[in-house]
Amino acid sequence: MDTEAQKRSLLLEMIAFSTVDGQLHKRELDFLWLVAQELNIDKKDFRDLFHQENPPVTIKSEFQRIQQFYRLALIMHCDGVLHEKEAKAIQQIAIEMGLNPNATKRILDLMHKAPNAMINPKLLLKVFQEQHN
Repeated sequence: MDTEAQKRSLLLEMIAFSTVDGQLHKRELDFLWLVAQELNIDKKDFRDLFHQENPPVTIKSEFQRIQQFYRLALIMHCDGVLHEKEAKAIQQIAIEMGLNPNATKRILDLMHKAPNAMINPKLLLKVFQEQHN
């Protein structure tokens, strides 16, 4: 991540997505905190994000957009309940990010079939690269 604004925007998007089903589960909160720590955001700033709205920052790098999509997909799976609103929201977000809908659908299918919803990072990138050919 390049700037503080980008980091905050990514987390704000993740927070908004994690509550699309009307609830913020403890596992989702724990996951969000792990991401915040990876982005070097302290606990106070992290808590403040739950009370803010920032306009989304456009992610220029396709790799970073894929990473963000995958983070959102992990949040979607982390509470163990796949809500219909989450499924629709993540597909719309992926389209707005400019990601290939076929690749995102395939990733979501692979995650759904995986025992812990995680897939190999190389496979993640491979699925998106296949769509370029």
